[in-house]
Amino acid sequence: MLFGQEHVRRYVETGGEEGHDWQGTTVAILTTTGRKSGQKRSTPLIYRPYGDAYLVVASKGGSDDPPLWYLNLQADPEVELQIKGERFRARARTATPEEKPDMWRTMTAAWPDYDAYTKKTSREIPVVVLERV
Repeated sequence: MLFGQEHVRRYVETGGEEGHDWQGTTVAILTTTGRKSGQKRSTPLIYRPYGDAYLVVASKGGSDDPPLWYLNLQADPEVELQIKGERFRARARTATPEEKPDMWRTMTAAWPDYDAYTKKTSREIPVVVLERV
């Protein structure tokens, strides 16, 4: 099973032929800029299209700490997203409280464990909206 940086490497090398379809859902590669290092950081994330945008969830498996990629995009919302063989620039933002319920339903349809993750933490788990630029 692909995981972590091996997932990123195989996905990028194969244009998503390996790694896009993963455990019954779909994965994109999100590249952020490290808020401390300034280095590009790529992470495989479950995603879903949502209108003209794409959604990902900053769950970190229900950890009390947010994922580092989320902290990075808060510092610099200009990101890159790769879906299969297509790579493009996007601007990331956290879904508003009004948007989140429908977006959350979209994402839990893709990965039902997100609901279980909310029970593991007191942290509000954000849905991130990625809009092409």
